[in-house]
Amino acid sequence: MANVAVVGAQWGDEGKGKVVDWLSERADVVVRFQGGHNAGHTLVINGVTYKLSLLPSGVVRGKLSIIGNGVVIDPWALLAEIERIRAQGVDVTPEVLKIAENACLILPLHAHLDKAREEASGSAKIGTTGRGIGPAYEDRVGRRAIRVCDLADRKVLEAKIETLLRHHNALLRGLGAAEVDGAELLAKLLDVAPKILPFADVVWQHLDEVRHTRKRVLFEGAQGAMLDVDHGTYPYVTSSNTVSGNAGTGSGVGPGQVGYVLGICKAYTTRVGEGPFPTELFDEIGKSIGERGHEFGTVTGRPRRCGWFDAVMVRQAVKVGGITGIALTKLDVLDGFAELKICTGYKLDGKVIQHFPASMTGQAEVEPIYEVIPGWSESTRGVRSWKDLPATAIKYIRRIEELIEAPVALLSTSPEREDSILVHDPFAT
Repeated sequence: MANVAVVGAQWGDEGKGKVVDWLSERADVVVRFQGGHNAGHTLVINGVTYKLSLLPSGVVRGKLSIIGNGVVIDPWALLAEIERIRAQGVDVTPEVLKIAENACLILPLHAHLDKAREEASGSAKIGTTGRGIGPAYEDRVGRRAIRVCDLADRKVLEAKIETLLRHHNALLRGLGAAEVDGAELLAKLLDVAPKILPFADVVWQHLDEVRHTRKRVLFEGAQGAMLDVDHGTYPYVTSSNTVSGNAGTGSGVGPGQVGYVLGICKAYTTRVGEGPFPTELFDEIGKSIGERGHEFGTVTGRPRRCGWFDAVMVRQAVKVGGITGIALTKLDVLDGFAELKICTGYKLDGKVIQHFPASMTGQAEVEPIYEVIPGWSESTRGVRSWKDLPATAIKYIRRIEELIEAPVALLSTSPEREDSILVHDPFAT
């Protein structure tokens, strides 16, 4: 039986929540391996909507759920999320949820610095969520981070806070922002420690035990390939590696433990925040797609920018991210359009290119080359069989497969988990 990694193949918000929920029902263990509470997955189960940011989707079904070492954790946000879904009837216990003891924490000072830098950047801002994700990852790489295991040792906390504030307060002074009080930060950490430590564990050992029992593991990614800190539209990216190669590193298993890689992408393209977007629509069609698709961020509530399907970008995500097959979501949003467009290449400096350039200038100046495809008037919403799809919808899907060089393994036709067409079972590989 294969393990499965689920990753976004665009700029995030591709509808991973529904797909992850569908897979998590069949998995034995669900692992989050990167990101923080800037990511959001929406699950709809028996008519109840659950909005998760840090918690792996498996908690809703009582499956062993692991927050890996590659995740940066805001302990207060995590506890608030646990309480929120507890109010919906889901009890998250240390038997269900395990947090890597070597995961790094997001502290209040990280969000403080995040917002101060964005404000100081003005029109050059990155468009972060302001939740401190980037500064927390910076401290991790800079070897200043406070980790989950440190919560058990007051002396270590005191020493690390002193080191942290020597760095952060200098930055805050330079930005004209208020400095952080070390005693206050220590008090907050000592208060939250007994609430978080019961969940802390040596999760790589659990995953090794799972490997020997041949249980199914679902590695749950956040954001999308084009937000990857190395392979995305830098600097308008997140602060972690979002591609499947990080599933092993971010959870404590070898790369051979990551089997089938399922990339999620919409039948069109969306993006939240700043940064290049070659196929973005500024007309009534773009507005219509946004309204039909209810395109608002799960975490931030910000409206998403909408555009035509970009096959160049998704093909690049397939190759860089080792994607085996695609879950194509929100096909029903395109119902009723007389014609649809797919970006098949870019023009840059008078030449045709078949990749998203790495340079900021190139990303900003590429012009999409479109192929026009007939739309369909019939409704695809809720369709659960390939034979019930309009012929032109099937042609649209097949053309996407050709252009991105990957098959569609799963097709989603509404937010409801049952409204899906399974072409290939990732766990059966």
